[in-house]
Amino acid sequence: MPVKSPQAAFRRLFDEIGTVDCVGVEERVAKYTTRSIKKDAKVWGLMRAVSMVDLTTLEGKDTPGKIASLCRKAIQPHDNRAIPGVAAVCVYPAMVRHAKKHVADTTIKVASVATAFPSGQTHLKTRLAEVRGAVADGADEIDMVINRGAFLAGEFVEVQDEISAVVAACGAAALKVILEVSELETFDNIRAASFLAMEVIREGDFIKTSTGKTSLNATLGNNQVMLEAIRDFYLDTGTAIGMKPAGGIRTAKQALQFLIAVKETLGDAWLTNRRYRFGASSLLNDLVRQIEKEKTGAYQAPYYFSEAAESY
Repeated sequence: MPVKSPQAAFRRLFDEIGTVDCVGVEERVAKYTTRSIKKDAKVWGLMRAVSMVDLTTLEGKDTPGKIASLCRKAIQPHDNRAIPGVAAVCVYPAMVRHAKKHVADTTIKVASVATAFPSGQTHLKTRLAEVRGAVADGADEIDMVINRGAFLAGEFVEVQDEISAVVAACGAAALKVILEVSELETFDNIRAASFLAMEVIREGDFIKTSTGKTSLNATLGNNQVMLEAIRDFYLDTGTAIGMKPAGGIRTAKQALQFLIAVKETLGDAWLTNRRYRFGASSLLNDLVRQIEKEKTGAYQAPYYFSEAAESY
C-alpha cells in the first residue's frame, strides 16, 4: 500500500534512528582539514589510500583496450614496486569479463555498477537481470543505486525490498549501495537512507555516497553523516558495514582528510579496503605523485604518472 503521508513516514523513521546535528557535523569535518600528517605517517596514509581505490572508468566510449590499460595501472600504479595495487577496478557490466581476465591471479577485485546505473529508472526485473549478468561474467562486487523516488515518497519498504532482491541476485559478490546523496537533499535523509540500506545488507557490504554523475558527490560532510550511521548501527547490531565515498575526491590531501575522518569516527578497524574504499578515476595519480615527492623531495609533472602507469 502506498504511504499516505511521506512526512509521517519520515517522522517515524527519525524517531527510531535520530536526526543529524548539522552544525556539529560541519564543525567536526572542518577540524579534519586542519590536521597535519607528516613523514612516515603521511607515507603510510598515502599507501593505504592507494590500496583503497576502486579505479573506475564509466564512459560510453570504454573499450576492451581501455579496460586492459586500466587493469595494468590498477595492478602496478607506478614503477615504484613498493606502491601497492588498488582494491578494485570498477566498470560497466559489459566490460566485466574483459577486466576479470586482466586481474586474474591478483588480489584486485572486479566491481561493476548495475541496476540501471546511474538513474536506476527501469523495471526491477531488468535491474536484477543486469546484476546476475555481471556476477555471471565474474564481478566480485556490485555497485547498485537505490530507488530515490521511492525513498523520498516515504516508501521505505519498497526501497528495502529492492535492495534485498539485489542482495539475493549478488550471491557471493559483495554489494555497495549507492545513496546518491545529492538527490537526498538533507543530512537527515542521508542518515535515514544509510540505516534502511544497512538493515538489509550483509557484513562486508558497503554503503556509498554517489554515482559520480551528479553535481554534488562525496564531501567530508556527507561522508561524516554516513560514517556516524555506520558507527551507530555497529554499536546497535555488531554488524560492520563498509563505506565508499565516490566522486569529487581528486587529490591526495583530500584522501588523507577522509582517512582522518574514518580513524576518528570508526577507528583503525575500518582503515582497510575490506571496509573503506575511494571511488575515483583521477585520485590514484595524485596519490602516487605525493608518495614519490615524499621519497625524492621533489614533485614530478602530473602527466608523468598517468603516462607511465598506462605504458606497462
